[in-house]
Amino acid sequence: MKKYCFEYEMAVRDYECDMQGIVNNAVYQNYLEHVRHEFLKSLGSGFVKMHEEQGIDPVVSRIVIDYKISLRSGDRFVCKLAMAREGIRYVFFQDIFRLPDSAICAKARVEIAAVKNGRLVKGDEMLYLFEKFL
Repeated sequence: MKKYCFEYEMAVRDYECDMQGIVNNAVYQNYLEHVRHEFLKSLGSGFVKMHEEQGIDPVVSRIVIDYKISLRSGDRFVCKLAMAREGIRYVFFQDIFRLPDSAICAKARVEIAAVKNGRLVKGDEMLYLFEKFL
C-alpha cells in the first residue's frame, strides 16, 4: 500500500464532460497537474517560484494513467499523492477516488525531470522540498 503524503478534493464541472456525460480522459491530466501544483504550494513553493528563484523547471517526462471508473458531472473526488525518486526522476503516484464511496477512478504514474536554465539536471535542487516524502 502506498503511503500518501498529500490529498486534495475537487468536483467535476459540466464542461469537463464529453457527449457521453463522463469526464473526458484528457481532463484527468489537468486534475493530476492541479494537485501537484497544490502540493508544491502546501510546501511553500510553486513552479513560478522555483523558476524565478532557482532557474529550475520540473517538467513531465512521462505519464501513464490507468482509467478504472468514470467520473461524471457533479461527482466529488479526492486525488491522493505519493512520491518516490528513481535516478534523476521524481515519480508522483496519484490516485483519484470518487467520494463518498472511495471507488478508484484512475491510477497515475507521473515522472518529473528537472530542467535548469534550459538543460536537464539531476534535480537535487528540489530535494529539499521532497526528501521527507521519499
